[in-house]
Amino acid sequence: MEKIFASIITIGDELLIGQVVDTNSPWMAQELNKIGVAVKHRVAVGDAWDDIWYALDEESKHADIILITGGLGPTADDITKPLLCEYFGGKMVVDEPTLAHVTHIFANILKRPMIERNAKQAEVPDVCTVLKNEVGTAPGMLFERDGKIFIAMPGVPHEMKWLMSNQILPLIPTKFKAPIIEHRTLLTAGIGESFLAELIQDFEAALPANIKLAYLPHYGMVRLRLTSSGFDKDAIIQQLDYQFTELKQQVSAYLVIDEDITLQAAVAQLLKKYGKTLATAESCTGGYIAHLITAMPGSSAYFTGSVVCYDNRIKTELLGVSNEVLHTVGAVSEQTVTLMASNIVKLMNTDYGIAVSGIMGPSGATDEKPVGLVWIAVADSQRVITKQFNLRFDRERNIQMTAINALNMMRMLIVDNH
Repeated sequence: MEKIFASIITIGDELLIGQVVDTNSPWMAQELNKIGVAVKHRVAVGDAWDDIWYALDEESKHADIILITGGLGPTADDITKPLLCEYFGGKMVVDEPTLAHVTHIFANILKRPMIERNAKQAEVPDVCTVLKNEVGTAPGMLFERDGKIFIAMPGVPHEMKWLMSNQILPLIPTKFKAPIIEHRTLLTAGIGESFLAELIQDFEAALPANIKLAYLPHYGMVRLRLTSSGFDKDAIIQQLDYQFTELKQQVSAYLVIDEDITLQAAVAQLLKKYGKTLATAESCTGGYIAHLITAMPGSSAYFTGSVVCYDNRIKTELLGVSNEVLHTVGAVSEQTVTLMASNIVKLMNTDYGIAVSGIMGPSGATDEKPVGLVWIAVADSQRVITKQFNLRFDRERNIQMTAINALNMMRMLIVDNH
C-alpha cells in the first residue's frame, strides 16, 4: 500500500529559543492523519535563508507534501516569501484580489491607513497558486515541482487553521490518492502504562499485522489507540470495531470512556446525560478543576461555580469547616475535605460536589504531611467519598494530577449512582 507523506516546516527564531511554543505542527499532523496523509518529519528552523533552503531540499526528498508556516509577515525578518520566489525561479508580482482584500481589511475592519509595507502582503511569486486567506492579510501559496506540492501559510495559528481547513485539506485528495486511516481510542484511569501493557499483552500479540496498538499516557491516565489503514473502508471498519470491542472487554475495570475525549469531557457527558449539576471547592488546585470544566463549551448547563478556598478563613466562613477541625487535624485532612464537599453541594444547590486540599510544594510540608499529600472528596446529597493521595511530582504536575484524580472520582460516583 503506497502511503502519502508530508513534512511540516515551521519557521521562526522565536520557536527555536522557546519564546513561542509550536502549536501549529501537532494540529496540522492530526488533521493530515484524518485524510490518510502520514507526517514523515516535523522540522523547526530559524529566520535564516540557508537553513530554510536546506530544509526545503531535505524534506522534498522524503515527502510528497511540504507544508511551511511562518515568515510571511510584512517585517524584515519575514524572508519566506522572497526565498520561495527564488527557490522556485519566479519573480514577485502583485496579486490584485489579495491587494483588494488587504485594502478592505484596513479600510473597513481595522479602520486605519494602509502603508506600503502592508500593501506588499499582496506581492507573491508568479510561479505559485494563491490561496486566499479570508482571516488575515498574508495569502497562502502553492508551488508544484516533480509531482510534489509545497504550501506556505502564515504562522498565526488561526490563519493557518483557516487555510488548512478551507483550502488545503480539501485540495490534497485531488492531488494524491491517500489510504483511509481509521482510529479507535479509549481512555483508562487507575492503572499505569506498564501494568496495562501486562494486562493486555496476549491481546496485543494476537492483533492482525495491519492493526497497530499505541499507548498514550498522560497524568494518571492512559489512552489506548488502535489504528488500521487501507483502501477498503468497510473492511477496515469491520475488523477494527471487532478488535476494539475485545480491547474494551480486556480493560473494562479501568475503562473511563470509549472515545478520544478528555476526562473532564467524559464527566460532562455523564452530567448532561442524567441532568445533574456540579460545583467545586478547591484549595490546593486554586480553581484548576473549575478551569478544566469551564474550558468546554456549554459547561454552564451542568457547572454552577466554584469556591477557591485557599485561605483557611474562606474554608470556615463559606464552607463550614470549623476552627476546631482546622486546629486539630488541619486543612489537609479527610475531615476538612468531607465538610468542604458536603457543604459546597448545599451552598451551590447542586447534585454533586468536588473538594480538594493538599500540599503542592515545594514548601508547606511538615514531617507528618509531606509535599504531595492530597485529600480529595466527592459528594452528592446523601454521601461523601474520600481518598488520600501521595503525589511525587513538582507543583504544576501535582496540581494537574489532583484535578485528574478528583474528576475520575466524580465520574465513578456518578456511574455508581446510575
